Amino acid sequence: MKPAILGISGLSLTGEERALFRDHAPRGAILFKRNIADPAQLADLTAELKAILPAGAVLMVDQEGGRVARLRSPHWPELPAAGTLKTEAEAYAHGQALGEMVRKAGFTCTAAPVLDIRIPGASDVVGDRAITGDAETVGRLGGAIARGIIEAGILPVMKHLPGHGRALVDSHVALPVVPELTRDDLIPFIANKDLPWAMTAHVVYEQYDRFNPGTLSEIVIRDLIRGEIGFQGVLVSDDLAMGALSSDPNPASRARRALAAGCDIALYCPGDFAGNRAVLEAL
Repeated sequence: MKPAILGISGLSLTGEERALFRDHAPRGAILFKRNIADPAQLADLTAELKAILPAGAVLMVDQEGGRVARLRSPHWPELPAAGTLKTEAEAYAHGQALGEMVRKAGFTCTAAPVLDIRIPGASDVVGDRAITGDAETVGRLGGAIARGIIEAGILPVMKHLPGHGRALVDSHVALPVVPELTRDDLIPFIANKDLPWAMTAHVVYEQYDRFNPGTLSEIVIRDLIRGEIGFQGVLVSDDLAMGALSSDPNPASRARRALAAGCDIALYCPGDFAGNRAVLEAL
């Protein structure tokens, strides 16, 4: 399998997408609102993806609860944002409900839990997606969410290593620059370093690498994510189409750079055929 997880364009696979996925088998696919109409349509789409993708490929959805949810009412239950959770029992139940929802919808992986800490005055791109501002609580409750997801038979992806909470701008739009991380930013990830998958952040951490965002920084991945945090599992890039990486307009180049820096999988979400083909042919 090529080390990429890719979006698709619509409610069903096009002929071009089928041929591309057969010829360049990616590590998985990720679905968004544009790909989901109702349970019957989604069942057909996930069944087709599972038939085309190789054994062991993942079907991912970016489903956290709260405002980050691709499965929505009236067809699926609305789960609260992680910032509403107060106890380990609530967090575990949240993870289990989340995992069961995405499993029944045909997925094998969800991009949760968020283990960033909530910082007053920072961009609301994290906001109530974060459990709280207390690092120990984020680590404890975030771990409970992950255990609930795993108990439901779904692969969790903790995010965004090594910490997105201090970013003052939304990395979907522009590149955040964080002068300094503290130990608190790392504590939730250290507490959950044995989880199987994690996702990077498109943030420049000036104390480590003034020139490259974490996703594209060998220094950040080697010394901080693999070193100080101690995460040794599968490291997935955040979406390589985000505005934070717009200084490099070539998706193939972004994917190569992410893997060269130490990511295991390049995530490219918009579903444009030209971008998908460029990424797969480059890897």
